[in-house]
Amino acid sequence: MASSCRRPEHTAPPDVVSRSVYCVFVAARLTSRMIEIQTQMSERAVELLNLPEGQPCFLLDVGCGSGLSGDYLSEEGHYWVGVDISNAMLDVALDREVEGDLLLGDMGQGMPFRPGTFDGCISISALQWLCNADKRTHSPPKRLYSFFTTLYSSLSRGSRAVFQLYPENSEQLELITSQAMRAGFSGGMVVDYPNSSKAKKFFLCLFAGVTGVLPKVRNAGVSISGYCGLFDLCRFKNMKGKSAKKGRDWILEKKERRRRQGREVRADTKYTGRQRRPHF
Repeated sequence: MASSCRRPEHTAPPDVVSRSVYCVFVAARLTSRMIEIQTQMSERAVELLNLPEGQPCFLLDVGCGSGLSGDYLSEEGHYWVGVDISNAMLDVALDREVEGDLLLGDMGQGMPFRPGTFDGCISISALQWLCNADKRTHSPPKRLYSFFTTLYSSLSRGSRAVFQLYPENSEQLELITSQAMRAGFSGGMVVDYPNSSKAKKFFLCLFAGVTGVLPKVRNAGVSISGYCGLFDLCRFKNMKGKSAKKGRDWILEKKERRRRQGREVRADTKYTGRQRRPHF
């Protein structure tokens, strides 16, 4: 999942990046396109929560930022609490007079709420930040586990948590899902528009206490029956058509690339990519 564009979580810690984003907000305010994209992802996340119809719920928005997702929750008649690590982004939310309550906090240090507080949780484009160590004391697995265990506790049994995220690679997905399973969650990954490089969206749908049925994914405006189960995510290697690293297909692709580059490469045999037995 390599990209020519540098990912924002690689440039600086989230609170620093948010301050630069805040400057953009001050200079240009919110563009209609930004609002449209955020609203669409929030709408899909709420749909995946599978909340009871016509009943207001108390929801948690992790990485709430300027409160765009919260606006959609309010429009749907729900009550919500937003958590974000950036003072600057919370200031934007206050200036916009959002209806939810706001809390400054680092999700990697856990959620400071009583057990069973929320009927559900959404998070838009925030979870992947926990996979980076911004300080020497940061351990991504520990921070993810701390977040998921406290989130699991704060959710009512039978509720869901839905995370829209941008995974960098399959190893990052495996790290996230393994810590979620350790914390007690079940569920899976819903990938909307899986055949599109631009429209593809990843939603991690987690169940707290009760295993549910994952909804159908979207594909070119049509729902299709297909998703990657949580336990399959540990072997989810094909997000951009790439083969599993060090596997036979990966080795053959690499050799073919080197041949096209004019390099000298050994001929392929039945032993190419074979796993050797360990020596005792």
